[in-house]
Amino acid sequence: MKIVIAIDSFKGSLSSLEAGEAVKEGFLKAKSNAQIKIFPLADGGEGTTEALALGLGGKLIKTQVHDPLMRKITAEYGIIESENLAIMEMAATSGITLVNERERDILKATTYGVGEMIKDAIKRGIRNFIIGIGGSATNDCGAGMLQALGFKLMDKNGSEIPYGAVGLKDVYKIDGSKVMKELKEAKFRIACDVKNPLCGEKGCSYIYGPQKGATKENIPLMDSYISHFADVAKTFNSEADKEFPGTGAAGGLGFAFKYFLKGELLPGAAIITESIKIEEDIKDADLVVTGEGRLDSQTVFGKAPSYISSISKKYGKPCIAFSGCVSDDAEICNEKGIDAFFPILRNVTTLDEALNKKNAFKNLENTAEQVMRLINLYK
Repeated sequence: MKIVIAIDSFKGSLSSLEAGEAVKEGFLKAKSNAQIKIFPLADGGEGTTEALALGLGGKLIKTQVHDPLMRKITAEYGIIESENLAIMEMAATSGITLVNERERDILKATTYGVGEMIKDAIKRGIRNFIIGIGGSATNDCGAGMLQALGFKLMDKNGSEIPYGAVGLKDVYKIDGSKVMKELKEAKFRIACDVKNPLCGEKGCSYIYGPQKGATKENIPLMDSYISHFADVAKTFNSEADKEFPGTGAAGGLGFAFKYFLKGELLPGAAIITESIKIEEDIKDADLVVTGEGRLDSQTVFGKAPSYISSISKKYGKPCIAFSGCVSDDAEICNEKGIDAFFPILRNVTTLDEALNKKNAFKNLENTAEQVMRLINLYK
């Protein structure tokens, strides 16, 4: 029996690969001759770097960068040398978790560290990038990233504009002549799961600004600053479109990637699923296993398990899922390709007990064993 396992992480508990190993061990207890292959799975959010880098035989790199408030920190990203590929999360350098609530200053927060991280990988010879852009503390339209990469964002006096959203109102000219030459060889695939445009009531300032510390007073100001920056960007790239879906992601970082670095804005799970090259194995499998920490109605809307189930159905393969818990509306997963799902908790427990790595691994292993015992009855 050939089995493919690709489970997203159980956040706060098991990594993607740990969850896969738990299922594998449970299956082998009930069917020792099963041929099982585990793939890392993520959707571009937290844990993507570790899941892909380690799951695809890569390594983790530490580098000195600046955080959203320009303080020096150490950030980590992954490199898969065989693919000449870097896996990054913008949150590692410019994430909201790096700034406590009291410190948050959305007008000054910068994506400078994202550019530093990219620059470090390019110096190591990397030319292909997958970058998740969720969880930002910033609203600078990616200006800081561009500045770190060598773009000159100048005011009317020829001086560099300040970091952060506050500087966008002063930009008058954008000069890319000093950008590192190797950047032209780089290919960026951006894990972007939001469809917000750059500006307006559905743009980054109005929709995501409040959770980053924006106020009713500075939201319209930032929106006008960003709109101005986008207008000037059009003189650099005539295709720059502030209405394009996804350009408002991560405080406008999606806009910078698309129109300054020729990045592709794609669903995170789609990028990851393609990168792990899982389709051929699913095609030959007898059973496909996926899952995540919580299965609910949102699972089917672009999350990683839904991509695995869709590939399974493409080839007519049975697909089951394991999860820490399920919501009342999780039955929609059955309609969208997950044939059956199994929550792993056996007893009434506290959240801390459920999230304990040892407990979660054992619960997942035990549940997988019982599922395989059921499958054996019909094989």
